[in-house]
Amino acid sequence: MGRAVLSQFLMLSNSTPRLSSSLRSCGGLRSKYLKRPGSVCHNRATNGDHGAGFRCCCSVSLSQPATPETSSSSVKKRIVSGVQPTGAIHLGNYLGAIKHWIALQNSYDTLFFIVDLHAITLPYDTQQLSKATRNTAAIYLACGVDTTKASVFVQSHVRAHVELMWLLSSATPIGWLNRMIQFKEKSRKAGDENVGVALLTYPVLMASDILLYQSDFVPVGEDQKQHLELTRELAERVNYLYGGRKWKKLGGRGGAIFKVPEPLIPPAGARVMSLSDGLSKMSKSAPSDQSRINLLDPKDVIANKIKRCKTDSFPGLEFDNPERPECNNLLSIYQIISSKTKEEVAQECQDMKWGSFKTLLTDALVDHLHPIQVRYEDIISDPAYLDGVLAEGAEKAAAIADATLNNVYQAMGFLRR
Repeated sequence: MGRAVLSQFLMLSNSTPRLSSSLRSCGGLRSKYLKRPGSVCHNRATNGDHGAGFRCCCSVSLSQPATPETSSSSVKKRIVSGVQPTGAIHLGNYLGAIKHWIALQNSYDTLFFIVDLHAITLPYDTQQLSKATRNTAAIYLACGVDTTKASVFVQSHVRAHVELMWLLSSATPIGWLNRMIQFKEKSRKAGDENVGVALLTYPVLMASDILLYQSDFVPVGEDQKQHLELTRELAERVNYLYGGRKWKKLGGRGGAIFKVPEPLIPPAGARVMSLSDGLSKMSKSAPSDQSRINLLDPKDVIANKIKRCKTDSFPGLEFDNPERPECNNLLSIYQIISSKTKEEVAQECQDMKWGSFKTLLTDALVDHLHPIQVRYEDIISDPAYLDGVLAEGAEKAAAIADATLNNVYQAMGFLRR
């Protein structure tokens, strides 16, 4: 869940996602924080930075209903996703991943976690990591993740992630990692002397994040296409090398060790673009804070950023004109935030001038984000509650992860105590 995978995690209300092949209930922790504020819990999405959430688009796609298929025993399909605790959570992370989760948790067995282990692959502020991790967890809950329906936990709190990564590393050809585009881009920018091995191998950790939980689907976006493809290939490779009769001879059940996960591709909002460049995605790592709307930005900051965002000189407003990427991006943001259809927005805004539309968009953003900001302040001011939620989530996640990890150890021939 790697880098914004994990960087990321879109809208289910107006249309259906595509499936593309390529806590225990909180019990004593139930409180006002578990209530889902109606204004916050409509739809959802998956966008983000490298390391902000799982995202991918594989080649073959098919339409599927939003309701998961269930067996005769009514076992829900499982989804995992996460966001890195680096930088401020912005509108792209929210519309691209977190908002999408709120609908998914109603139909799937869902695990949402903060991928703090992925946050250290590049230089980071050690004094801020734990604080940012807690803040990200609070944002999950403030946005509407319901801990009676989904497990929320911190990646490093479940040690099986790191153990499985090492086991998977032994089966991962170095050539698979060398071809990762994001590694090439980031290592070129940072220089070989400043790049740790983790930047090369983090896709193996991302595969571990997904495969540990026998995930059926992973919400993904375009920037993580290669990483989920690698996860699928690695699952098939390990199943071939160690599964089947080989595993059964070692006392295991035989058959596949891992499920091969499918990407869950939302129909809208998969990539929210920068306010300063409609051809670049909204990113935590962009030098200018003007390029993004942070979820906790106050009203006046949001108004200023929208007022100053890049536009064009064409008359009227329209979707899908390749010569108008900023126009398409801003209209898409308004469509998702307002919960309107694309057709409704196109008709409402076709004759608008930029000044009028920016006021409309600002008001819609402020109205949508205000309840999230209020709820966030309530949650972050109650550390005992937040710690309890994360402990509950890690306990449930570890039970699933440990079962998978033990199977892998057995299938790979380890002597277990």
